[in-house]
Amino acid sequence: MQEIERKFLVAALPDLANTKRTEVRQGYITHPTDAVEMRLRQKNDDYVLTFKSGEGTVRTEREAAITQAQFDVFWPETDGRRVEKIRWSAQLPGGLIYELDIFEGALDGLVLVEVEFDTLAAAQAFEPPRWFGTDVTDDKRYKNKNMAVNGLPA
Repeated sequence: MQEIERKFLVAALPDLANTKRTEVRQGYITHPTDAVEMRLRQKNDDYVLTFKSGEGTVRTEREAAITQAQFDVFWPETDGRRVEKIRWSAQLPGGLIYELDIFEGALDGLVLVEVEFDTLAAAQAFEPPRWFGTDVTDDKRYKNKNMAVNGLPA
């Protein structure tokens, strides 16, 4: 499975009145120098183990639902490599879904927005709304795994 995604800083918060709110905490089992990511994620009351590899707009991603008990077994292994955020999801004009992340904890103050696409051509043709800021898709400093270890990008 492939994930085709672009990520942006947020220039100005949109109206969040009609968005879906999700509390997210995620931690990385793999270490920063590993070529792949193994991530645990809790989204409200759902738990997922995710494998990711590759860089940039198109990456390999595989996910499997796990139980809270399984999550709890491995969560201690992510100490020092965690991210907490509130995710706001809604539809953009044209039907695409955005996920706006307002980070908490060590990354407090950072706001990013991501959009996933069906094809690379659609991702490349995407014209972001004015409230989107700088495109950081290819900036490794804004990868969640990197920020979980190194903190806010300088």
